[in-house]
Amino acid sequence: MEHVIAKYGVSERLACRVLGQHRSTQRKIPKKPEDEAALTADIIALATQYGRYGYRRITALLREAGWLVNKKWVERIWRREGLKVPQKQPKTGRLWLNDGSCIRLRPEYANHVWSYDFVEDRTHDGRKFRMLNVIDAFTRECLAIRVNRKLKAVDVIDVLSDPFILRGIPGYVRSDNGPEFVAKAVREWITIVGARAAYIEPGSPWENGYCQSFNSKLRDELLKGEIFYALEEAKVIIENWRRHYNTVRPHSSLGYRPPAPEVLLSASKLAPRPTLN
Repeated sequence: MEHVIAKYGVSERLACRVLGQHRSTQRKIPKKPEDEAALTADIIALATQYGRYGYRRITALLREAGWLVNKKWVERIWRREGLKVPQKQPKTGRLWLNDGSCIRLRPEYANHVWSYDFVEDRTHDGRKFRMLNVIDAFTRECLAIRVNRKLKAVDVIDVLSDPFILRGIPGYVRSDNGPEFVAKAVREWITIVGARAAYIEPGSPWENGYCQSFNSKLRDELLKGEIFYALEEAKVIIENWRRHYNTVRPHSSLGYRPPAPEVLLSASKLAPRPTLN
């Protein structure tokens, strides 16, 4: 603008009117926030540490660390640095009770609906191991992860026993129709303790969307980036990730807060006991 005024000898008012600019743009010099370099460094560090987190979840972590930022500021830096946002998770669907009736079972409060499912991986020697994951579908808290080479119906009962004792009996226990989950011993035990079993329709894993979403995060944020040289190593690392997931990791469905922050766990004394053998 200044060179236009100098070259053509016109007033600032006329030059701004011709160019369609407000006169205040010639008086206010844009300033880059002094701490943006530090903020950018922190964003990159968090994105490196949590490679599958998007800018919204990174914003929540920055606020926990003391930064006074909004998501638009973080998003601008995020895109400028060429960082990418993970894909969204699929929606949930209908559920089937063990009496054959179809309902849309939405969790309405803590301990209303628990979900559990299997995930498989391998140690460095190529041998398979399995994980049995149990979550509270309302709070999104992972109640337990049992890791072993083989897991059967008796293991399902054993894994559920501790949360049942510590947290009380849930209204529903939801799973797929795998043999471990529909085993007579499991059905009878769930009924005896006072809960109801809810099974999804065969061939429809998306209907157990809460647990499927958790499984995808477990695989995406941990299993794909780790080499386990022994089963005991896998147990320790997976248990540490479970605790991080519950107490630190921001959840979008909870307003980018963790489902069970450490301060709440200390106050309630309801922290799940480790399932390491």
